Amino acid sequence: MSAPLAALFDAKFALLGALVLVTLWFIVMLWRAVARRARAGEQITPTPPLLATGFIANFFDTLGIGSFATTTSIVRQWRLFPDELLPGTLNAGHTLATIAQAFIYTRLVPVEATTLILMIVAAVMGAWLGAGTVSRWPRRAVQLGMGSALMGAALLMLLSSLKLLPAGGTLLGIAGVRLALGLAGNFMLGALMTIGIGLYAPCMILVSLLGMNPASAFPIMMGSCAFLMPVAGARFVSASRYDLRAVVAFVVGGIPAVLIAAFIVKSLPLDAVRWLVIVVVVYTAANMLRAALGPRPAVAPEAAT
Repeated sequence: MSAPLAALFDAKFALLGALVLVTLWFIVMLWRAVARRARAGEQITPTPPLLATGFIANFFDTLGIGSFATTTSIVRQWRLFPDELLPGTLNAGHTLATIAQAFIYTRLVPVEATTLILMIVAAVMGAWLGAGTVSRWPRRAVQLGMGSALMGAALLMLLSSLKLLPAGGTLLGIAGVRLALGLAGNFMLGALMTIGIGLYAPCMILVSLLGMNPASAFPIMMGSCAFLMPVAGARFVSASRYDLRAVVAFVVGGIPAVLIAAFIVKSLPLDAVRWLVIVVVVYTAANMLRAALGPRPAVAPEAAT
């Protein structure tokens, strides 16, 4: 085995080992949070609509559609929980399903080890700072941020469907100015994950614009999400800015969906589904922005007092 290949092989297993530790930490943290709120008398039994949402979102996420925009559209359409709890619920609830995807699909891939590790670290740092900020936002700020993020996600889906994304180059690693730009970009994408815009499509564009082989985006974006979502989810959980029943439902419904999609279905003709998702996401984003920019509800005098 050549020295560069051996270094990449070692980096891959080091990342997977670190991911195992992060996963165990997140499971313990989430279990304690659920037990604490259950002792306080809060209802934690998932409802069928929430279970179905977790299954559908993670099934299509495994096949490349994405889970954040899909979940947001379903939750808002059927008013499953308040808008201000969406960022925390998305990040905490879909964490374990995303980690399952990372373990299933991680391969020995052509990407330079230093670039891979630094890009993942940058995304995690962005998510840590972003979650700390978003977890304090009021409902209107969350609606405005998520509405704008969903419009951006819909645009990226449209460009992907029309085959208008940059083709990329042949580089397997970057250094100097390109690496600095890549780290800054992935830092921002990690922060944007905390307001509900997925990282996969933007990361693919970023890697391609930097002249890298588009295949190298897969370990970067999967590793970034698998590490940043537990970190971001933990901050939302500690701030109690999530819907407990939805998080439990997304875990219970999401992991079987990933296994079914990865090992049984494997692929589907998703062009029609992708166009439907674009339409639904634009509709959801427009409604969320309208709610954010519309007049504030009147406050009764006794409530104001």
